[in-house]
Amino acid sequence: MGIVEVVSAPASPWHNPYVERVIGSIRRECLDHVIVLNASHLRRILTMYGRYYHRSRTHLGLEKDAPDPRPVSPSSTGLIVVTPEVGGLHHRYERKAA
Repeated sequence: MGIVEVVSAPASPWHNPYVERVIGSIRRECLDHVIVLNASHLRRILTMYGRYYHRSRTHLGLEKDAPDPRPVSPSSTGLIVVTPEVGGLHHRYERKAA
């Protein structure tokens, strides 16, 4: 996969602010609201949260879009449908065609 380890000093979060930001988001938005039962349960939760983070969660740095861009639908067409994500912890709102 081409992953290379980069060593940073322990207890120095300013060495890698991007990783610290993602870990903080995972903790605040997901793990603080879920009781983890075992390692496989944790993997399932983190997989669902990763999917939500890239497909649905808006990011200010991306002009309130998700990393996987979504089409913008006109406000006058269709009903808004709610799709629960991460076991109902978060939701995705989409406008369905009429």
